Amino acid sequence: SEMPLLSVPKEVAVATAMLGIAFATGVLAGKRSPSLVFGTPKSSKSFIGKNSPLWQYMLDHSLREHPILKKLRLLTTEHPWGRMMVSCDQAQLMANLVKLIKAKKVIEIGVFTGYNALNMALVLPDNGQVIACDINEDYAKIGKPLWKEAGVEHKIDLRIKPAIQTLDELLASGEAETFDFAFIDADKESYNEYYEKCLCLIKKGGIIAIDNVFFGGNVLKPKKDDLAVQSIHRLNEKLLRDSRVSISMLPMGDGVTLAFKL
Repeated sequence: SEMPLLSVPKEVAVATAMLGIAFATGVLAGKRSPSLVFGTPKSSKSFIGKNSPLWQYMLDHSLREHPILKKLRLLTTEHPWGRMMVSCDQAQLMANLVKLIKAKKVIEIGVFTGYNALNMALVLPDNGQVIACDINEDYAKIGKPLWKEAGVEHKIDLRIKPAIQTLDELLASGEAETFDFAFIDADKESYNEYYEKCLCLIKKGGIIAIDNVFFGGNVLKPKKDDLAVQSIHRLNEKLLRDSRVSISMLPMGDGVTLAFKL
């Protein structure tokens, strides 16, 4: 079915145009680069090549990382599961989008050490809030002292329980359509359910960012017994036809889709 011609907030229209330019630039850069690979999930250097000088050039000429954010990133890379952390360039884009739409309420599903929670809290107003959902507090304890050091601990509401439960509690408490931004980066089998509940919680003009939509390139040939890849592939196909949102799928990190609620 055809997408409805609905009006969208100016900020969303500007963001979509910016992302379209970014995508086109990325494709052109990819065509020039012989080292174009998808890499493994969560690889921050996957799209333009792990050892590509272009990757370092991009960071040297675009990354503006808060000192404490950098401190947490370096600390996280030393962790055995450090590759689970969102890429720094992708995190910076998330922060810029949060600022662009003047967000005050944010949901993060999948916290790990709290790099991206800190990243978003740093750009929120003093009365802003990140509802940070995870089931493992041990990882988050790595980032908590740095949240405090950065002076944004009061903006991060860490909820250690299944994210579905937290989202249901938010809906039950009357917070539907009160959030501005959501970032989904947790167990892939639940992605569709996370998306649907976030869509209810996000206000019109808000953004849902969905990470790992390439899953290391495995979405090209999803195996029947790989439930994680099958889940992401089905959601990717669903989003293409979802008239409730406009979307941009970006070749950044392990692939990220931005869904703008109409």
